[in-house]
Formats: sequence, C-alpha cells, structure tokens
Amino acid sequence: MIDAATALDRCARLIDLARRHGADAADAAARAQSSESVGVRLGKLEDVERSEGEGIALRVFVGRRSASIETSDYAPAALEDLAERAVAMARAAPEDPYAGLAPAERLDRGTSPPLDLEDAACPDPAMLRRRAEAAEDAARAVTGVTNSEGASASFGRSLFALVTSHGFARAYGATYHAIGASTIGGSGADMQRDYAQRSARHLEDLPAPEDIGRLAGERTVARLNPQIPRGGRMPVVFDPRVGSSLVGHLVGAMAGPAIASRSSFLLEREGTAILPETIDLIEDPHRPRGLRSRPFDGEGLGCAPRKLVDRGVLGGWLLNVASANKLGLAPTGHASRGAGAPGVSASNLHIPAGSVSRADLIRDIADGVLVTELAGQGVNAVTGDYSRGASGFRIVNGQIAGPIAEFTVAGNLLAMFAEMRAADDLQMHRSVNVPSLRIEGMTVAGT
Repeated sequence: MIDAATALDRCARLIDLARRHGADAADAAARAQSSESVGVRLGKLEDVERSEGEGIALRVFVGRRSASIETSDYAPAALEDLAERAVAMARAAPEDPYAGLAPAERLDRGTSPPLDLEDAACPDPAMLRRRAEAAEDAARAVTGVTNSEGASASFGRSLFALVTSHGFARAYGATYHAIGASTIGGSGADMQRDYAQRSARHLEDLPAPEDIGRLAGERTVARLNPQIPRGGRMPVVFDPRVGSSLVGHLVGAMAGPAIASRSSFLLEREGTAILPETIDLIEDPHRPRGLRSRPFDGEGLGCAPRKLVDRGVLGGWLLNVASANKLGLAPTGHASRGAGAPGVSASNLHIPAGSVSRADLIRDIADGVLVTELAGQGVNAVTGDYSRGASGFRIVNGQIAGPIAEFTVAGNLLAMFAEMRAADDLQMHRSVNVPSLRIEGMTVAGT
C-alpha cells in the first residue's frame, strides 16, 4: 500500500494539472486500503481473502461550476487526461452558488491531539487462522450449539490524504483488527442463530478470541424456542448492540443536506429539547484509537469534540461547506469524502451512561420487550415514523423472561426520543456506543 508522502504528491500533481488546464480551484482526495481475512467453519479453512485498493478523486471549480472525477490509473498521461476532462466537465456543468472549497481561515492547522490509530502489529495469515479457530472452537463448545456458520479474523490498513489548491495538504493512516463468530442452535424449523463480533484499531484492545466465540454461542442458545409476543403498547428496551441504530437515525436527521432539502423530521427543532434533559449525545473525533477518529474532515476542516445534544437540547446541524452555504451557516467539520462531492458524516458518538442498572431500568415493567436484534429499514426520515422487525426477550414483572421473535416495534422517533431513559451499562468499543435504552409506549405487534 502507498505511503502518505506518495499519496500527497499524487494529489498535489493532479491539482497542478487541473490548474494548468484552467481550473480556478481544486482539491484531490486519495484513499488506499489493504486487508486480509481468514475464515474457518467446522474446524476447516473456509476462505482466505486478500484485497488492496487505491483511488484518487479530483474536484475542480471553474467559476461557480464544478465537477468531480476519480481514477486509479496514476500514469502521467492518465492524470493529464483526467485533469483535462474534469475541467471540461466543470465548464459544461450548471452553476452552483453553494459549492466551493472550505474557507482558508478555517482549515485545520494540525492541532488535534495524537489519535494513535495505527498499530505496529501486523498478524500473518497463520495467526489470523489461529484466532478464527479459537473463536469457533469456543463457540461450538457451548452446550446447545448444533452447528457453526463460521468464524473469521481480519486485519487491515487504510490511508486518507487530502490536498487543496489553497494550501491544505495532510494525510493520516489507520489500522483495524476484527474477530467474529456466528453459530446455530436447535434443528429444522426451530433453528436459531446469533453472533458476536469485535473490531479495534489495536490488536491489544480486542477481547480474546475465545471470549468472542463463547459469547456468540451463549447468545444463540439463549434464543432457542422463541415465542411470538402478544401485541400492544408497552415499554421497549433496546440492547446496546441495537440501540446505537437509534443514534444513527437521529444523526442522519441532523445532516445538513437533509435540513437544506427540508427532508428531515428535525426541521425547525434546532435549540429545542428532543431528548430528556438527563441525556446527552456526544461526538468525539479525537478519541484515541477510536473507530471513527479523524484529525480533519473531508474538506480539510478540523474536527472537534462537541455535544450534539446537550441536556436533551439539539445543538445544531452537521454541515459540510455546500450545506452550510445553503443554510447561511458556518461549516462544522463533518464533511465526508468519496468519489463525488463531499457528503456528511459524524465521528465517534456515544450517549453517556445513566444512573441506574439495567435491572433497575426494567424493574417496574410488568409487560414489555427487550430487543436484541432488528431487521428491515422501516424508518421514514421525513416524518420520523418508525417500524422495524425485531427479536429478543420478553420482560415480565421486571424480569427478563423467555426469547421472542417475529414481531415488530413501532412508533415515531420524536416521541420515542422524548421518552428515552438510559441504564448505566455503557461500554466504549463501537463507533456508536450507547447503554441499554428504555422507551415507553411503543407499539409491539406479532407477525
């Protein structure tokens, strides 16, 4: 995989070519990644995958017209042709009064703290196989597990470099390690499956493979012989591994492009309470070893920790340059970068732990459900209407009872957020971390 110096040099050369062909301004973003994964099933090698990829995206501006183009061909003649075509495309594009480079005075100056995103450890295929085998062996050893869908271990590296025609040129790299296992319990029509998976920037931050495999097996066995719950309005508790999806819906509605196009259920709610005052939503792009940590965004603006929701009150929108210009606001350092124009994304997110245990959170629930898995995409981003397939466990008289499946949970996100309560079981190992979350008065329906 290329190094940062090479990536920055390619970006700078491409911008220089674009300027020579008539671009008034330009930026170039280079990405590179490599990964290796080993999978096993029933004690035998299932697959070995090795992948590498590189690409560079050029965005040019001619007056108020712009165009974006991407390539993975770095031959001098190919880059020359790419720059020429990009400028020609921009000249033929309609004017866009909102697109442009980030304000020069707001560009990141390298003041972020060390993020420690790169691990020197580089496991070879033999080590990856041993870790996958250990995870699967532990999963299959759980009483009640009858089959395995396999286990895998992987390692990867990535690099992102950004250069602009008005003076920004920086890059950063990252690594990741991952282990996962999936098992089956029961037989025939009564089979159930579940999984466990963990990722980390550094190998030493991963749990032992045996712990991950054992958790996958225990989760599977706990789901055997599920019932279909009776319907009604009742409290729903979202387990941390699915509760993070609620944060995803909230942050998606805070994205500047959605606000600018008036396609968000949070319209006109900036500065108002959308969560109980006991709940914050915190973003920290500078978390050491964080899965979404980054020193700068896709347009060269610095990223900074902030409360997106402070004591229940929505603080504002997540803005790239274009959406900020449309709304008459300042960009917030949330630009994401792909092959085309910048989008919007958030960094590491979490809801802080509440003050009660999960046992206390459910203690007064006479009849409710604990959701541990969600399916489907039944969320309306404009209205906030929410309906998703689910499985999990009944809650009866304050206790977690038997497994349930084939039901839906439904409500409206604004009403759901207003009724949210948090337990104290927060663990910080995902990109979006939440404790168990209780929401009152949702509609549960068996299918």
